[in-house]
Amino acid sequence: MDSAAQPHRPFQAGRGLVYLGGFFGYGLAVSAVYATTGVGLPCPFRALTGWQCPLCGGTRLGRALLEGNVGAAFADNPVVFVGLAVLSVLGILWTVEVLGGPAVRLPRAWAARVQAVHPTRWLVVALGLAVAFVVLRNLF
Repeated sequence: MDSAAQPHRPFQAGRGLVYLGGFFGYGLAVSAVYATTGVGLPCPFRALTGWQCPLCGGTRLGRALLEGNVGAAFADNPVVFVGLAVLSVLGILWTVEVLGGPAVRLPRAWAARVQAVHPTRWLVVALGLAVAFVVLRNLF
């Protein structure tokens, strides 16, 4: 079925929270194991190339956050750190919504512009930014 023919499903904050909770739960578990045992997840990209991938430093970042060292967490991977901050804010907003508070959404004009861009273009932009980040973090 063509994606243009599918009916638009409105966003449900409760479903978003389920996925976000799973994401943060997994990250917390991996970080806690690393903080207590020193055993982390090896990066296959780094093993093959010697370069850090866009997510390298994520486990160290989690350990630093568990230890309360925000500066070290930011230094381990600033892109992941900012991403976690954005996801945390979204989680708070969605929790407020699920508990009966107001639904916070983009202004209609912005939402229309974002929805007008095909998902493949968003993927290409994200991959381009990831490649740029990998090159810059490994060369400088």
